[in-house]
Amino acid sequence: MPAVFIHGVPDTARLWSDLLARLSRRDVVTLGLPGFQTPLPEHFDSSKESYVAWIIEQLERIDTAVDLVAHDWGAILMQRVVSIRPDLIRTWAGGGGIVDREYAWHDFARQLQTPEVGEQVLEATMGPEAGVPLLVQLGIPAATAQEVAAGIDDRMKQSMLRLYRSATNVGAEWHAEVDAITRPGLVIWGRDDPCVPV
Repeated sequence: MPAVFIHGVPDTARLWSDLLARLSRRDVVTLGLPGFQTPLPEHFDSSKESYVAWIIEQLERIDTAVDLVAHDWGAILMQRVVSIRPDLIRTWAGGGGIVDREYAWHDFARQLQTPEVGEQVLEATMGPEAGVPLLVQLGIPAATAQEVAAGIDDRMKQSMLRLYRSATNVGAEWHAEVDAITRPGLVIWGRDDPCVPV
């Protein structure tokens, strides 16, 4: 039974490279979310629901329940997947992303969720050169931040805006099902997480 890893935003499956190099298990699958240095499927609108459906489709292709590991937006999407398709999951672990009706989005997320403001913010802060300082501020190591920033293109920016704008009320919409998850899981949380305090 494989372990499946889902990255966050803005990031790519590259996020897991250092961790995977330290694992003894080799039955590992890393999912590259559509639009994050990966093609967008036809008619894919980059909403939270589209990403959840896409993850479910990827997991259905694996012939057994998986150990699911996710970070940031990947963790938010993972919680929804585990809550509505527990048959696909053996265990799950994640952090840096929360589904809770009490959660208030951080400043950067609120900016992205605001029409016109989000476009301006991404233009000013995300890209091959401008993105590094913000990514480092968000906790990404400098070397990795340079690699991630180099891959931020217009498709990724649009995917980010659509995802964040589809999720202004994600806590209220998904909380009840996530609160009822029965599959064994582990929440990993950094004490100094800049986006989601403990």
